Amino acid sequence: MRDTRIGRRAGAAPALLLAAATVAVAAATGTATATAATAADGTAPPAAGPDFQYLGQDDQVHGLTAPKGCVAAEGGGSRAVTNHTRGTATFYREPGCAGAPVERLGPGTVTQVRPYFASVRFSVTG
Repeated sequence: MRDTRIGRRAGAAPALLLAAATVAVAAATGTATATAATAADGTAPPAAGPDFQYLGQDDQVHGLTAPKGCVAAEGGGSRAVTNHTRGTATFYREPGCAGAPVERLGPGTVTQVRPYFASVRFSVTG
C-alpha cells in the first residue's frame, strides 16, 4: 500500500491525462474551461467542478461532488485522480471497499492509481 502525503503531486503526467480528457469533454459539449489549461502546466486545477475526479478505464472523466463513505468507481477507476475533497480518499481494488487499501490520497492531491481501483472510501470531515 502506498501512502500519498497531503500536498504531494506525482508530477505532470496524471494532470496531463486529466487535462486531455477534460479538453475532450469540453470539445464535445462546446465549452472550454480554464481547468484544462491549469492542469496542463502541472499544477492542481482550481476547486471548481467536482470535488473528486478520475479518468476511468472507459476513457471517460468521472466526477463526484461531496462524496461520502464508500463509492463505486464507475467506468473502472484508473489513471489520473484528483482529490479536492476535504478528506482522504482510500482506494480499493475490490468493490464495496473490500480488501486491503492500495493507495491513500490526501486533499488537494493529483496522482495516478495503478493498475486500477473499483471503489473509494472518503473520510468524513466537518
